[in-house]
Amino acid sequence: PSAAVPRLQNDSWGKQYSHALFKAMSHMLCIGYGQQAPEGMTDVWLTMLSMIVGATCYAMFIGHATALIQSLDSSRRQYQEKYKQVEQYMSFHKLPGDTRQRIHEYYEHRYQGKMFDEENILGELSEPLKEEIINFNCRNLVANMPLFANADPNFVTAMLTKLRFEVFQPGDFIIREGTVGKKMYFIQHGVVSILTKGNKETKLSDGSYFGEICLLTRGRRTASVRADTYCRLYSLSVDNFNEVLEEYPMMRRAFETVAMDRLDRIGE
Repeated sequence: PSAAVPRLQNDSWGKQYSHALFKAMSHMLCIGYGQQAPEGMTDVWLTMLSMIVGATCYAMFIGHATALIQSLDSSRRQYQEKYKQVEQYMSFHKLPGDTRQRIHEYYEHRYQGKMFDEENILGELSEPLKEEIINFNCRNLVANMPLFANADPNFVTAMLTKLRFEVFQPGDFIIREGTVGKKMYFIQHGVVSILTKGNKETKLSDGSYFGEICLLTRGRRTASVRADTYCRLYSLSVDNFNEVLEEYPMMRRAFETVAMDRLDRIGE
């Protein structure tokens, strides 16, 4: 060794291990060949080998650390990646500023910063687990809705498993009068106005439902429905509506009773 490097043969084991650790870390962290340049071909090749191993381990460490950080909140990362695509889409089509703002607010209220492939997750579960999760997620809707609170639990589960979650912004027309109805809606949270030709407004809020008249009569919408606030709704398609009510004819009569009352009020 050169004069700059102290001889370690007679030093304490602490000093020997400290210098050995320093030499190894110099190679493994790819800083260089350490305090002392390698001498002789054997030393050169051993140093190069240790530097290659160090570079490989360092790259693997960085890769694992990056993957760990990304996996800590993968749902938020998925949302951010999705919203970047939405921003590029809006920019590509040169959408006006107010439309971009409404789209941004929709994504914020609909996904709340996290995005899951819920259909795929629920599709992988057993039916009892799937039903348990759906019943838990919709517990507030069931608790606030007299139709569900007093109904057969099997009917409630059959309905809930077919509902689709939707969000509407203030001023959105959820239903337009005269159109063909393909869905009915249950209000989890929010306020809507039912608008009739006589310019009469009827307000509905949490725990109410609307749009069933069209599904029962197979006609066109008899009134328009506008969202007054941000509305978190669950929709039920006409096919699923009829499928469930075929199994529970008594519930069809309950829907028909409410529908007749609403038609009378619209007629007035």
